[in-house]
Amino acid sequence: MHQRRKAREVALQVLYELDVLNIDAKEAIRLFWNNFQATEDSKKFSTLLIEGAWDNREQIDNLIRSCSEHWSLERMSRVDRNILRMAVYELLYCPNIPPKVTLNEAIDLGKMYGSENSGSFINGILDAVYLTLYRETMKQDVNGSCNS
Repeated sequence: MHQRRKAREVALQVLYELDVLNIDAKEAIRLFWNNFQATEDSKKFSTLLIEGAWDNREQIDNLIRSCSEHWSLERMSRVDRNILRMAVYELLYCPNIPPKVTLNEAIDLGKMYGSENSGSFINGILDAVYLTLYRETMKQDVNGSCNS
């Protein structure tokens, strides 16, 4: 579990860099690993999160926007925004990771790297995202079972 936490921390750092600089994601990942060491599993998982969140950020950002009342994405801190992107990527594309784990990890990262309110802010938005995704899944399941 410690390796995945470290991978999420790396992903947050690189996503933050991508949010600030105009640089290719693969280049940012390469530059990071030229200066830091980690296990192969951590490197793989962090790369998955970075590339996945960055490559799908339009869809992810739209989902975050739809679930964040009174907060535009641009108004969020870069730390919070990129923790949310990474967590929403996990919720959408990593079915092998329990949603509870994704939410807890994101909240913990917010508490460690964000402001004093980041943990609760991230929790509120991710709860809304999860409920939205859960409702969509339930609709598909119901519609799918009716068409069988």
